[in-house]
This record gives sequence, structure tokens and C-alpha cells, in this order.
Amino acid sequence: MSSASPSYKNHRYPTEIISHCVWLYFRFPLSFREVEEMMLERGVTVSHETIRRWCLKFGQTYANALRRRRPQPGDKWHLDEVFIKIRGVRKYLWRAVDADGNVLDILVRSRRDKAAARRFFRRLLTTTGQVPRMPSVEHRSPKGLNNRAENSHQPTRQRERAMKGFRSVGGAQRFLSAFTGISPHFRPHRHLMTAGRYRFEMRVRFTIWNQITGTTGVLATA
Repeated sequence: MSSASPSYKNHRYPTEIISHCVWLYFRFPLSFREVEEMMLERGVTVSHETIRRWCLKFGQTYANALRRRRPQPGDKWHLDEVFIKIRGVRKYLWRAVDADGNVLDILVRSRRDKAAARRFFRRLLTTTGQVPRMPSVEHRSPKGLNNRAENSHQPTRQRERAMKGFRSVGGAQRFLSAFTGISPHFRPHRHLMTAGRYRFEMRVRFTIWNQITGTTGVLATA
């Protein structure tokens, strides 16, 4: 697939500012207004509405590019679903992660039934272009055996609380699709690393971020 940088044509702000705002919003539990305030502290005047449009336009593009950089997922997958509230109505967030905890795909649906599960699995196979171990493997579903998927829900719950819930199914799908592509890239398994190894790993990940966003990694200030 093409690794060309996204187009910033007709945007009057430097690429570094756009990508930095998108990174702040998807990496930390911040509102658009909080990102606006943080940029103002650095001497950059940009409205929260402009930041919102940047996140909508570039968030998914960045997430897709990061996913293309990941190693191929393993053949052991964990599938799970949790409920989320959208305007007071219960909806279901379907999620699949691989053995390393990488999110393979997510889907927000109104139902928790066989049809929804089949649709999600078909979408998952199309998205990854792979299949997990199927015919000869034991499929287990007792409570407590799906901790990889359960743990991967925690950042989503944190953002859901910070955003005071999602406003629509489509909005939740768009945000979470970009969020699960960007946020995990900056969340290595820090507890398994020395401080030096963690800093090195983060430098590598920021280099990848700069490559896929087409930036130098240096944020200019006004």
C-alpha cells in the first residue's frame, strides 16, 4: 500500500502544528478546547473548531498509516464486546485484539446477536487480510479467559468518561477507529522495559509518526 504523506494542500497552518494537535487529541484524554489552550500556551493561536476539523480529516489517515507499519498480527485473536451509552441508549462495541494486545478492528453496533457477530468477523477478515487458527483450535469463552480484549477496553473507557459519552453511533465509530490506531502506538508495554529502553522505543515511535504525517517533528511557534 502507498506510504505517501497525507495532503495538506490549502491548509494555512504548518504541517507540524496540524499533526501535533491531532496527536494531542488522540493520545491524551483532552477536549478540543483543552488542545486549543495548550497550543495557545505555546504561542499558537488556533480555534477548537479548526482542531476538530483536523482530527476528522487526518485522524483516520494517520491511524491507517500506523496500522500498515505494524507487524502482521498473530494467529491467536481475542474477541469481546462491551456496552457503551450513546445519548442514554445502550449500544455495543465489538473489538478484536491479537495475542500482543494490538487492536485489529472495532465496530459499534446496536445489537448483540449472531448477525452482529458475523458481520464483525467478516469485516475483521477483510480488514486484516488474514484468518486466525480455526479448524483445529479450541474456542473458549468462559469469563476471565479474554483478558487481552478486556484490558484493551480501558483506554476507551477513559476517553468515554472524558468526553462525557458519545453522541452518535457514527461519531463513536469514527473516533474509536482513529483512536485505536493512534493511541496504542504511543503506549508500549512500559512495565516490561527499562527506562533507557522505553525512551529509545518512544524515539523510534515518534520517528514513525513524523514519517507518516510528513513532518520534521519540530513544532514551530508563532
